[in-house]
Amino acid sequence: MNPQHFIDQYTTHTRREFLNTTASGLGMAALGSMLSQDGLPNSAAAQQTPDLVNPLAPRDPHFDPQAKACIFIFMAGAPSHLDLFDPKPILKERHGEPLPKSMLEEVRFAFIKKDKALLQGSPFEFKKHGESGMELSELLPHLGGVADDLLLVRSLHSEQFNHHPGQLMMQCGRGTFGLPTMGSWLTYGLGSESQNLPGYVVLSSGHGSSGGATLWQSGFLPSTYAGVLFRNQGEPVLNLSNPGGIPQELQRQGLDVLRDVNQQRYSEVRDPEIAARIASYELAYRMQSAAPELIDLSGETKDTIESYGLNRPEPEKIGGRGKKGNTYESFARNCLLARRMVERGVRFINIIYASWDHHSNIPNELPYNAGCVDQPIAALIKDLKERGLLDSTMVVWGTEFGRTPLGENRSGKMEVGTGRDHHPFSFSMFLAGGGLKGGQVYGGTDEIGWNVTEKPVHINDLHATMLHQFGLDHLKLTHRFQGRDFRLTDVGGKVIDEWIA
Repeated sequence: MNPQHFIDQYTTHTRREFLNTTASGLGMAALGSMLSQDGLPNSAAAQQTPDLVNPLAPRDPHFDPQAKACIFIFMAGAPSHLDLFDPKPILKERHGEPLPKSMLEEVRFAFIKKDKALLQGSPFEFKKHGESGMELSELLPHLGGVADDLLLVRSLHSEQFNHHPGQLMMQCGRGTFGLPTMGSWLTYGLGSESQNLPGYVVLSSGHGSSGGATLWQSGFLPSTYAGVLFRNQGEPVLNLSNPGGIPQELQRQGLDVLRDVNQQRYSEVRDPEIAARIASYELAYRMQSAAPELIDLSGETKDTIESYGLNRPEPEKIGGRGKKGNTYESFARNCLLARRMVERGVRFINIIYASWDHHSNIPNELPYNAGCVDQPIAALIKDLKERGLLDSTMVVWGTEFGRTPLGENRSGKMEVGTGRDHHPFSFSMFLAGGGLKGGQVYGGTDEIGWNVTEKPVHINDLHATMLHQFGLDHLKLTHRFQGRDFRLTDVGGKVIDEWIA
């Protein structure tokens, strides 16, 4: 069909037919959530509809914030805290010993056979770094170089011990489907300062996480608050570019027609979702130039490219669960893109890297994963700091749970394996920037890393404190759904004042 003929004949279609055809041609399926600008677009369409409200226009917080943007680096699959962040010399001394049966009676494992389970010390050494003397694994030398900027939390715990529920717990505050993620809550509460990019962007490296798109869903919040998956090469968002043969002026005509249809309906029902739809199309139009510019790194200096490690060679003879394609380059590029997004006003960037699900082969596979992320994350923290952005940007390394001090023995043999099972009772993560106090280790675990023994931190406490840094009271950031008010922290959560600078 001739595209111009389609535009000329739009009045003969039903509204449903029109939206289902023209909308898909403009990339609506991929861009329905992309509302992230100050007010409506500066266009004739916007000037004709001054009463429409942009759902992602910046909004005032509950109180003065310290953070304006968040880069949440989600290590899907659960990295071993015992091999990266929580040194246990006594565990190493007791390597190969069984645990008392009394400690295992009420414990559920995903795969470990209790009757033959043995303790497994880490094969890696830990070193002290910075003025704080923070101990980190030898696998994380670059992060050791920014240790005094890190808040290392060794006392996280969760109720979930399987991956998908655990990932939902970390992202949504509860391990169930249908809930908004923290990125959705943050943009719902504050809007976005970005003119031409979404307020909530997702970048992925390695194998896809088991949680998939549920990890950036908007749940019962309007779809404008869902994360938008970006690619770091090629077309940034699928269906963003015009189809072949569609000139820009014809696309503009199509958008104007669609705006008129939506505006007519809006004037009748005053449904804010219609205002969101109009602004979505306008943002998609502007993104056709803004998104390709974002991923074009030709303007970055050679030193910056090298500091992030974009040109690092892929290690040979190691890889496993964390490798898919040129993963080292992909993850480094995502970290650099995250900094560029912060500069352009994006509120929440979620970098997802999978998988860390090391039920076996930790001595070979963990060094690959750690080597992939260590240099780029450290470079990101340094880069933000040098540009004066770290104080207002919160960088978070997070995961769903930890790994057992017991070696995996799925075959049931009486021997120490080379992997670890799921462990929700204690795990580690770190944060930097965003008004948090760096150079400190918070909380602790027992001598083998089994249970939290000092300053326990529930995931809801983490979320409450993160929201606090953005000027949001987690008790007041609510949305009424199915007869009750929901919040990110569910029915718990407390702000941890000791984290705040």
